[in-house]
Amino acid sequence: MVAGLVRDGTWVRVRPGAFVDATTLEVADHRRALALARIAALGTQLTADTVLSHTSAALLWGLPTLRTPTVTHVVQHFRARSGASPDVVRHRRDLSPDDVVVLHGVRVTSLERTVVDCAMAESVRGGVVVADAALRRGADRQRCARLLASMPGRRGVVRARLTLDLADDGAESAGESLARLELVEIGLPRPQTQVPVQTHLGTFWADLGWPAERVLAEYDGRGKYADQPADVVIEEKRREDALLDQGWRLLRLTKEDLARPHVLAARVRRTFPSLRLTPRPALTH
Repeated sequence: MVAGLVRDGTWVRVRPGAFVDATTLEVADHRRALALARIAALGTQLTADTVLSHTSAALLWGLPTLRTPTVTHVVQHFRARSGASPDVVRHRRDLSPDDVVVLHGVRVTSLERTVVDCAMAESVRGGVVVADAALRRGADRQRCARLLASMPGRRGVVRARLTLDLADDGAESAGESLARLELVEIGLPRPQTQVPVQTHLGTFWADLGWPAERVLAEYDGRGKYADQPADVVIEEKRREDALLDQGWRLLRLTKEDLARPHVLAARVRRTFPSLRLTPRPALTH
């Protein structure tokens, strides 16, 4: 019976012995939904001393990740037995009681511990995407720093310190986080996030800004104007004109721009003609 339900697409196998109704995965972010289904299935089978961690914990906390994990991460203080499931990555280390919370009925690393684990294991970009969102959710930056200070010499600590230093709770999306990092890597000074600008239409909040240069940057995850409804385009144009009237220059970014850093760098130079850029190509990778 189970094999037939899987064959006809009614059920989807998410991990050995675990299946979900296919309709639960009919969402925009199918991969994220599938990863959460795997995590939920494993969560019901975990022993009391095993805790969901890393990007798996980030998903449970509702945080964005640079890449959706295809395996489930857990932390345990004992060595995994032989023949352990290939879809589970087990990290052997001790956690303090403050590092563990119960979320959605399963044991998961705290928000701060999740930030630190991701910062140590992921690229700087991947870590910042998680850290930005976690800080915005209320994660304690100082507690994250103390956790890192308690792990001297451990692999990934140096990268994690850089990640935490670059993290900013002003980012409202993963795209904004990545745009900020790309601009810093191109050589711009670190921008201010969520910059308030008074205009005749009211106060607008720009994603990023360099007030001394009167330059703002906006990340648009929806794509090019041609792909947007006419009323959205008109409203954005009115907003942009209002900003220009106040003497600001606007650098508008899309995900396509982030995929072409050399083209973006040329645009940045045109926007900041008097500013000498200091490229940092290895900063955030």
